[in-house]
Amino acid sequence: MRPTLFEFAGGEPAFLALAEAHHRRCLADPELNHPFSHPDQHPQHVERLAAYWAEVMGGPPRFSEECGDHTSVLRMHCGNGDISDLGRRFLECFVRAADDAGLPGDPEFRAALRAYMVWAVDDMLSHPDGDAAIKTDAPMPGWTWDGLVIQR
Repeated sequence: MRPTLFEFAGGEPAFLALAEAHHRRCLADPELNHPFSHPDQHPQHVERLAAYWAEVMGGPPRFSEECGDHTSVLRMHCGNGDISDLGRRFLECFVRAADDAGLPGDPEFRAALRAYMVWAVDDMLSHPDGDAAIKTDAPMPGWTWDGLVIQR
């Protein structure tokens, strides 16, 4: 049986390394620096991001149990207008952070990670005018080698 993307990556330590590397890259980016250095950012932002990505990729439901659901994540990112350039930069930082974090270089794995982040950026930026259209019970997404699945 094929491992989950979470297992293939190396589990929770791998996703924490990815979130840390991604955060560093975003802080170093002249455009992404502001939203990633905002003073009201949650003090465990990196750990929460790691838990979210880990859960989406087939890991334990720690984010859902401790932090919130997908609706809360969508609401956190809504109402910012058209920030598609920031989304593109976020994706680039993510792809490069996978190298920084030492994640497996397997081409199929890297393609799955990139495909996830393309989808995720589109999902997060899909409510530029606010949260009125966000479902209150948006299920957590799941991502596999074959793409999007919805967790219940």
